[in-house]
Amino acid sequence: MLLHQLFEQSVSQSPDKEALVFEGVRLTYADIDRRASQLAAALQQRGVQRGDRVATFLDNSVEAVIAIYATLKCGAVFMPINPLTKRDKLAYLLNDSRASALIAHAALRSEFEDALAHNKSVHTCYVVGSRNDAPAHADARCLPYPTQSSQLLTVPPTIDQDLAGIIYTSGSTGDPKGVMLTHLNMVSAARSISTYLELQRDDRIVCVLPLAFDYGLYQVLMAFLVGATVVLERSFSFPVKVLETCVKERITVFPGVPTVFSLLMNLKTLRDHPLDHLRKITNTAAALSEEHIRQLRNLFPQAKLYSMYGLTECKRVTYLPPDQLDIRPTSVGRGMPNEEVWLVDEAGKRLPFGATGELVIRGSNVMRGYWDKPEQTAKRLKPGPIAGEMVLHSGDIFHTDAEGWLYFVARKDDIIKSRGEKVSPREVENVLYGMPGILEAAVVGVPDPVLGEAVKAFVTLKAGTILTEREVIKYCASKLESFMAPKYVAFVDELPKTDTGKIKKTGLA
Repeated sequence: MLLHQLFEQSVSQSPDKEALVFEGVRLTYADIDRRASQLAAALQQRGVQRGDRVATFLDNSVEAVIAIYATLKCGAVFMPINPLTKRDKLAYLLNDSRASALIAHAALRSEFEDALAHNKSVHTCYVVGSRNDAPAHADARCLPYPTQSSQLLTVPPTIDQDLAGIIYTSGSTGDPKGVMLTHLNMVSAARSISTYLELQRDDRIVCVLPLAFDYGLYQVLMAFLVGATVVLERSFSFPVKVLETCVKERITVFPGVPTVFSLLMNLKTLRDHPLDHLRKITNTAAALSEEHIRQLRNLFPQAKLYSMYGLTECKRVTYLPPDQLDIRPTSVGRGMPNEEVWLVDEAGKRLPFGATGELVIRGSNVMRGYWDKPEQTAKRLKPGPIAGEMVLHSGDIFHTDAEGWLYFVARKDDIIKSRGEKVSPREVENVLYGMPGILEAAVVGVPDPVLGEAVKAFVTLKAGTILTEREVIKYCASKLESFMAPKYVAFVDELPKTDTGKIKKTGLA
């Protein structure tokens, strides 16, 4: 089974069912299939072949969804790029992937035209929203986005080992790396997660996350797998507008990340928007604090809360059944079906339950590798227990309890070594989130001549709250071992975020 064939099955079963809602536009499954086939034929007419990379530089939109399936239909590899990406990085991504085609919004012209000027691999750039009277100096490769094609689509002989997508990592520790995902990888992940979430045909999923972010992307892939409806938003920049949409569209599933939920829970007008139809809240990207969990469940008692952990290199790894939330609220669950996970020590030795070590993943969801980066690939994909097989070393440190439930500790590089002890930033952050008045928190290690590294907390406060550094340190000291309590506390107006809304610690130290 190929990734787009999951969608085509839903087209066959329910051609007239509403599939996508975006800013007043409503498209059925048949509508999207027809438009995707037209764009696929146009791409083939321009020379896009099986295995070519087609980059999309688009805001959340109808065209962003259609471009995914059009690319797959012509046997090519879709490569979503966040529309916030600047010209230098965009040029790097196009050159690194040797992309053949680019689909971009006209509003982003200042960025993509400059990037194209430093690129030779892209032979076609379809511009959404462009006019035929484009400036004379415009790149000749830039053409208006096609709404039809004179050529019929030729179905390529794609198999499930072919690449379906390349998703670039954020590059916080160096140049971005392109995660190569096959049809098998993505079909396996979509099936497993949608089964865990118990997604149904009558679900209406609001997506405020960028489709260039795999968590946002999979909202579409999973919805179209089960025949559900996606209500797509440009972003969560205007929370009240999103809430109004949720009420109007009778949303049943709300996927988010901790920063989205923080904004949501601190809206004074939240209770003015009855979300009676909401039955599922899903979280990934970063673990929710116990305080976030408590507040969400209090605000939406009728909704199940699904907590998950994953990484771009294999999409999803673990999920916690909702019935376990009261028993082990800080756990991210256990490995999903058709997958094995375990912990290893620094020497690569497998650890028993109750230990702390790096998480290793074995399964059909594990990436093919990093595009054109064999050395970086070798650091993450290493020989597994079965001869000739490679398994993924996540780079994340976890702890397991006696029953094998997993608890995220830290990124391998984020562990703070203070007074000879190892400190998990996540554990300190959980305590900070429990202190009244704190909105967001990030904990890092800073050089210290005596301690080696000292614990430093950066916090933002809720409106109207006044706290002192001493009060925060005293509160943490009452909840944590002495070596874990912050030595320093910095109050900031806002914490830096990645393009996908995760708190970004790079540079905080």
